[in-house]
Amino acid sequence: MTARPLAVTLGDPAGIGAEIIVKAWNALRAEGHPFLVVGDAGALRSAPGGLGTPVQAIGSPAEAAKVFATAIPVLHQPLSAPVVCGQPSSAYARSVIGWIETAVGLALTGDVKGMVTAPIAKAPLYAAGFGFPGHTEFLAELTAAESQAGARGPVMMLAAPEQPGTHGGLRVCLATIHTPLSKVAGSLTIEGLVNAGLVTAQALRRDFGIAQPRLAVAGLNPHAGEDGGIGREEIDIIAPAVRALNDLGVLATGPSPADTLFHPEARRRYDAALCMYHDQGLIPLKMLDFWGGVNVTLGLPIVRTSPDHGTGFDIAGRGLARADSLINALKMAGQIADRRLAA
Repeated sequence: MTARPLAVTLGDPAGIGAEIIVKAWNALRAEGHPFLVVGDAGALRSAPGGLGTPVQAIGSPAEAAKVFATAIPVLHQPLSAPVVCGQPSSAYARSVIGWIETAVGLALTGDVKGMVTAPIAKAPLYAAGFGFPGHTEFLAELTAAESQAGARGPVMMLAAPEQPGTHGGLRVCLATIHTPLSKVAGSLTIEGLVNAGLVTAQALRRDFGIAQPRLAVAGLNPHAGEDGGIGREEIDIIAPAVRALNDLGVLATGPSPADTLFHPEARRRYDAALCMYHDQGLIPLKMLDFWGGVNVTLGLPIVRTSPDHGTGFDIAGRGLARADSLINALKMAGQIADRRLAA
């Protein structure tokens, strides 16, 4: 185990990021696994639940563990513009981007053992010139992500930790991430699927402690294409990728009809499902555990997780946000970091 903290970025300050960070600190401060916040200290103090919550500016990550039990440690980087809860703006986009860059730098140098990102809104960042579809792609650029076997990251994994009554947890990985549905089929390649499978298998071994990962690969079309009767992507792209993964030592099965992959008995047969597009993976995961899912970025040289939800502008400032997903993201990031340290 390591005493180094995790770094948590504040996310969009007009959203629920500060509120869920305050709630997560209250839930976790007695457990002895510290985190620091990269962002504006005033935003934490003014968040619902933050009034009266001790917030302490620190000069370096090394100070976080000393104060975590009694105050939220913050590497204070003040906002560049005023914020109104629930009203996103490109005026403070530079601050949001800078918080992410700072946390990545701390993780790359080893000053923190990983990073957890509170949700950001894409539109105000795009308006300010942000050139990436989202967090995942930006982190890949900042870290020049490349996995151990030369497969390129990143791969987005969504994980629902096993909970009582859920018949086991679920991990889904995405072959395409923020791709319009009309462009998914044209974005799939054998090389891309093999890459995603390799990155996923490597992460399951290194970060989740699974010695022989089992990967289930979903089809794209209804009934996995019905032998070409409802599309040829399974025949021309997905099945060859599955064969190539097995040739490379990955225990992969498929392509399987997506509507048969997620019931309890099916989930016991694999450690992660590789899905072809965003909603194919996220709908079953959120049906299983809407509040507690975690976003994990695979294939990075640093540990990164985040809550599996958005900025919550509609409830920002009202004290209604739940911190379940952020709490799980913090716990999972710590577990992954400790496994890497022990390897």
